[in-house]
Amino acid sequence: MKALPLLLIKIYIGCSIITGCSKKGTNVADPGVIASIEDITEERKTSSSVYRFTVSLNKPASTTVTMKYTTEPGTALATTDFIPASGTLTFNSSEQQKTIEVTVTGDSIRKADQVFSVQLDNAQNCTLQKNKATGTIVNKNGLYFPVNNTGYSTPLTYPGYTLAWADEFTNKVIDPASWTFESDNNNGWGNNELQSYTDRPQNVFVSQGNLILEARAELYNSFNYTSTRMITKNKKMFKFGRIDIRAKLPVGKGVWPALWMLGKNIDQVNWPACGEIDILEMLGHEPSRIYGTMHWGANTASHASFGANYLLNTGSFDQQFHVYSIIWASNSIKVLVDDIMFLNFSNANVPGTGTYPFNNEFFFIFNIAVGGNWPGSPDATTTFPQRMVVDYVRVFQ
Repeated sequence: MKALPLLLIKIYIGCSIITGCSKKGTNVADPGVIASIEDITEERKTSSSVYRFTVSLNKPASTTVTMKYTTEPGTALATTDFIPASGTLTFNSSEQQKTIEVTVTGDSIRKADQVFSVQLDNAQNCTLQKNKATGTIVNKNGLYFPVNNTGYSTPLTYPGYTLAWADEFTNKVIDPASWTFESDNNNGWGNNELQSYTDRPQNVFVSQGNLILEARAELYNSFNYTSTRMITKNKKMFKFGRIDIRAKLPVGKGVWPALWMLGKNIDQVNWPACGEIDILEMLGHEPSRIYGTMHWGANTASHASFGANYLLNTGSFDQQFHVYSIIWASNSIKVLVDDIMFLNFSNANVPGTGTYPFNNEFFFIFNIAVGGNWPGSPDATTTFPQRMVVDYVRVFQ
């Protein structure tokens, strides 16, 4: 075979070296130019919005840099949750930053956050350091929470009674003429609870005729949980009658929902002298059992209580609505669930004289506590958020 000229051999070797420096789909003219794409987290809006992903070069390139991009679904679905996007990014020699715009569809449903991703590939004249970004769609602050309305219900009228007050939660906001929000960041009035109570829409809102109280696992005010406690003190207070509260309860170890009442004179005589009527309490690790309890006493040292519990034959109290009621008369209180009485209490259960506080006016308290002396703390089996859904509260007298 005839030998190649020396000059041709040098050219051939040089071309082989240049070609061997390129990876498939990436032509790196300046190996010092590095590209990365950043993750993004944004709260979802009720109408479509644009999520902007930033792609950056660590320094200007000496020549044009290009790369392809495409969106990929995750728990967020293409077309349903976001509009698929793809194309080419081009950086001129003086540019170091570009954005990729992805349209996220509008939705106000309160649900788990969702994710999708943007993938970069086929980069020319740069090296891809981070070639995939996650877009997190924050849904947990949405103010629409669809609820299955199945379960027990009670009438709007009873023989011998007149509807004195009701809140059906049909307005878009919680009625400030009826409700006040309490905050206690000091272990829940001595119960060693773990939550910070707030009035934020993350913890309490109305949706489709329901009041939603939501307990969350999140760091807030140096506490690891948030929840809501709302009261009608100095606004809506009552003595005697029938009270119905239709609700669906949260569950889980350490979750402690309650629908209850305290005596109007608590600021003057303190607890338990004011009296406490627990229409409903539940320990989240016992989702099929509820408690009704009366508390009284001249002071904490002489605190006394009388109560009973009710166990469902099948199912649990988080699966559908139940109605929690009291029939309250002078010197007696009956506690019911779905019109079944499980506690019959009277002044005969209170020994001594002058200690029965239940013939005075009382106000409502709705709350979800997290942790505390009675239920204990959440554990690895407890999932958050947990929600108590209240359809209505009605007072007949």
